[in-house]
Amino acid sequence: MQDDLRTILCFGDSNTHGTLPMGGRLGPGARWPGVMAGVLGDGWRVVEEGLPGRTTVHPDPIEGVHKNGLAALPILLESHLPLDVVVVMLGTNDLKARFAVGPEDIAAGAGRVALAVRRSEAGPSGGAPAVLLVAPPPILEVGELRGMFRGGAAKSEGLAACFAAEAARLGVAFFDAGRVIRSSGIDGIHFDAGEHAKLGRAVAGAVRGLQGR
Repeated sequence: MQDDLRTILCFGDSNTHGTLPMGGRLGPGARWPGVMAGVLGDGWRVVEEGLPGRTTVHPDPIEGVHKNGLAALPILLESHLPLDVVVVMLGTNDLKARFAVGPEDIAAGAGRVALAVRRSEAGPSGGAPAVLLVAPPPILEVGELRGMFRGGAAKSEGLAACFAAEAARLGVAFFDAGRVIRSSGIDGIHFDAGEHAKLGRAVAGAVRGLQGR
């Protein structure tokens, strides 16, 4: 391994996993972490940790307790250390009607994940990795998932502002994915290949800004 190789952990849900609207999965190079890796090029290693259904802090009473992102995070940080950057993009699944939480609480959950990274010793020389907190784009209530996410579309419109405020409070970097991509009009939740490409390029730019190269 190169001494100056920098490692990025992408911690997210099905949209980091590469789930396509209503089924299937994009190939590694077409998913946004893979696109980001291609843009960053040599000197970077991108670790993709996307789990469909993952929430910020909620064990899912239907899909399983393992969907709790905060609970899973310490294992992943230790598995992949040393980490220079952790990109956190969670919150979409918190919009499910079963959780009954608003954008402020979803942002607070994402903030707990970011704070756990900041308090870890998973960075170089036992320090903390840098954090990029990404607000997911607004969702649509369409297709077969609309019942599961009933009421979520309106809540999702407030995520970016709440995530930005939480990132500022914690002193971590922020990126609004809704500025560059849109959720699918087919299922309202996932991204098509073109949106993954846009997001990967945009997050690569944000990471370069964090790391100064």
